[in-house]
Amino acid sequence: MKDPIFLNRHSPPKIITLILLAGLSALTMNIFLPSLPGMAAYFDAPYALMQLSVALYLALSAVLQILIGPISDRYGRRMVVLASIGLFLIATVGTLMAQSAEVFLVFRMAQAVVAAGMVLSRAVVRDMVSDDEAASMIGYVTMGMSLVPMIGPVIGGYLDAAFGWHANFGLLLGLGVVVFALSWADLGETAVPKKISFAAQMRSYPTLLTSRRFLGYSGAAAFSSGCFYAYLGGAPYVGNVVFGLDSQQIGVLFAITAVGYAAGNYLAGRFSRRLGLNRMVLIGTSITTAGMALLLLVTLLGLSGPVVFFGLQITMGLGNGVALPSANAGILSVRPEFAGTASGLGGALMIGGGAGLAALAGALLPPGSTEVPLIVLMLTTSVASVLCILAVIRRARSLGLAA
Repeated sequence: MKDPIFLNRHSPPKIITLILLAGLSALTMNIFLPSLPGMAAYFDAPYALMQLSVALYLALSAVLQILIGPISDRYGRRMVVLASIGLFLIATVGTLMAQSAEVFLVFRMAQAVVAAGMVLSRAVVRDMVSDDEAASMIGYVTMGMSLVPMIGPVIGGYLDAAFGWHANFGLLLGLGVVVFALSWADLGETAVPKKISFAAQMRSYPTLLTSRRFLGYSGAAAFSSGCFYAYLGGAPYVGNVVFGLDSQQIGVLFAITAVGYAAGNYLAGRFSRRLGLNRMVLIGTSITTAGMALLLLVTLLGLSGPVVFFGLQITMGLGNGVALPSANAGILSVRPEFAGTASGLGGALMIGGGAGLAALAGALLPPGSTEVPLIVLMLTTSVASVLCILAVIRRARSLGLAA
């Protein structure tokens, strides 16, 4: 494959383009979280209804990822990326013009098409490099990408305080235009389009879904990230209602998790090739589990507060940052000839599980609730991620593969 030449769409993309593609998707998911209580007041809607803007977005992202992967394997990465960002821009205009919570939620769900950037940035990496390098490169890509969600809620909180919630979606619109232009100029095609039908592409799903290793990697990724999605669904309520914080304070505290994620991604990029995929996933999921167990213990002892609750989320960020690049590389390595399909299906399982957990987090936090139900949910999902990677390790040993 040709070496990347920046702003040359006849060569593979530079890393910065992949980072911004994935980063736009991540920013769309979380920049407006500090605004949720204010948006509920603006639309005169229950908080639980506005909280669905997280769960429904994730749910549709999961559905779209099932389709995005095979379509990109069949027609190429470039066309799918450009089309998805174009549709995202239209949907973002719709959110800005919405006059009711229901209309807003419709366009908010349509924004989920930008998930193509996150799915295909991983597939492009797999197109460009070998299996041995994929986890390391994904780690570095997502380390850079993590800078976006780290500052996203902080910016969102300040924009909300200064200009209202519309400013967050105005920023997304402007950034979407920039990413579309960059992708048009820099994103050369990295896949060899397959001359098979979409239906034939979809028939590769049963092969993946009957692979224990694929399911194990997908489960580890889904439950590990599911801990984070549960946090996204419940933390704005905990910060605003339980601890009495305003949108700016919540936005700043959200950055703690992303600091840990950036550090974990750095460690993934540094050590994945040396320690191996499975060991990195096990280390990362164990870090998150230990952190959530500690948080539950100090909370039950009556020692919790906003600093403790949000501060210990750095362990979740660190654990996810270590585990997810290797888990994603494992998902792609099971059937590398269908990297886009595997990325889409794995992403669908991960995001679909996240949607359910985000909605469940909202349901577990009725008026008057404390933070304990959310912590228990996060700990349970993290334990499940450890069990999944242990199953992968056991299966790898039975097949005579490196564990």
